[in-house]
Amino acid sequence: MRYLLIAALIFLSLNLQAQKFEGLAPTPPMGWNSWNTFATDINEQLVKDIADKFVELGLKDAGYEYIVLDDGWMAKERDANGNLVADPEKFPSGMKALAAYVHSKGLKFGLYNCAGSETCAGYPGSRGYEYQDARLYASWDIDFLKYDWCNTEKLNAEGAYMTMRDALAKAGRPVVFSICEWGDNEPWNWGQEIGHMWRVSGDISNCWDCEDDHGTWSSWGVWKIINMRKNIRSATGPNHWNDFDMMEVGNGMTAAEDRSHFAMWSMLASPLIMGNDLRSATEETIKTLTNKEVIGVNQDSLGIQGFRVSNEGNIEIWAKPLANGSWAMTFVNMNEKPAELSFDWSEHKITDAETGKGLNTKEKTYQVRDLFNHKKLKNTKSKLKATIGVHDVLMVRLD
Repeated sequence: MRYLLIAALIFLSLNLQAQKFEGLAPTPPMGWNSWNTFATDINEQLVKDIADKFVELGLKDAGYEYIVLDDGWMAKERDANGNLVADPEKFPSGMKALAAYVHSKGLKFGLYNCAGSETCAGYPGSRGYEYQDARLYASWDIDFLKYDWCNTEKLNAEGAYMTMRDALAKAGRPVVFSICEWGDNEPWNWGQEIGHMWRVSGDISNCWDCEDDHGTWSSWGVWKIINMRKNIRSATGPNHWNDFDMMEVGNGMTAAEDRSHFAMWSMLASPLIMGNDLRSATEETIKTLTNKEVIGVNQDSLGIQGFRVSNEGNIEIWAKPLANGSWAMTFVNMNEKPAELSFDWSEHKITDAETGKGLNTKEKTYQVRDLFNHKKLKNTKSKLKATIGVHDVLMVRLD
């Protein structure tokens, strides 16, 4: 009997260790990541400046929480004990002190590493050091880990991410675990028990609908990523999110394209991770990024990923069920000239095949609100009419 009890306790212990931290991402995580703008050209003053801007520009108040350093924060070699070392020139005060600064602003701090032997930029990866690295992150008070997939020869993706999940659990500090293997191994089928979010594509590019061919890999425009995966909506939900990559808002597209990009990431319930230089962001960019009405669609408690309803006259129409019977609808002009929208609610019975939720304007009259212009429109007894600019968006909420 004693041996059975010991075996049961060991089994229970192993299973407790093999759980991700629950409750850390009930809605899609919101924050900032250094890669899109700075690549490996990062330092501690940049992080402090970004943290300051979170507060100064109202980003913290809008819900943004995480500041994540991507590839390039560590020295090229581990120390004599095998520990990762923060690059002493870029981060002379060390990561624990930097995390403390971010925390002092009421924010959370994240780092990057990779499941392979080296990171994508050639710095030390975590392969063979998972538990040691997880203990180090815990000692530095890290809140978020983005875990990449370069230099992973012959590794099994699900197994590799399980190992780091278990290492983080063993270290004991709650950490949002971001799976970044680019969708190659279909993480939407296995990621829910391992991470809090998983990339569905390769890297994003600051363009509307392009592919940037880098030889052995490509980066993708906003609409290329939106159209890349099919039938993955059911994988997303509270504490487990399809991640459509860091945003390119403020990184060179038009203001209209930025609005559409932001609207669609909100409709898709993707994590809202900024990727621009907040120190030089324009007023228009900050206006888009801090739009609490649009953010509210992203952060809706149901956590349902939106879906494409139709494409009428090259105007993409998307819908997203929200809590309490509300809906969000987004109309994106894909044309190269302004487009006239005339949408008759009575002719469109919209049903979400995944959840069974329906928008039936014949049985209920909804109040309609324009989320970018912050104004009430005519209710669903009247046609929805608007002129939508090139690659611009009309995003409405129905209550």
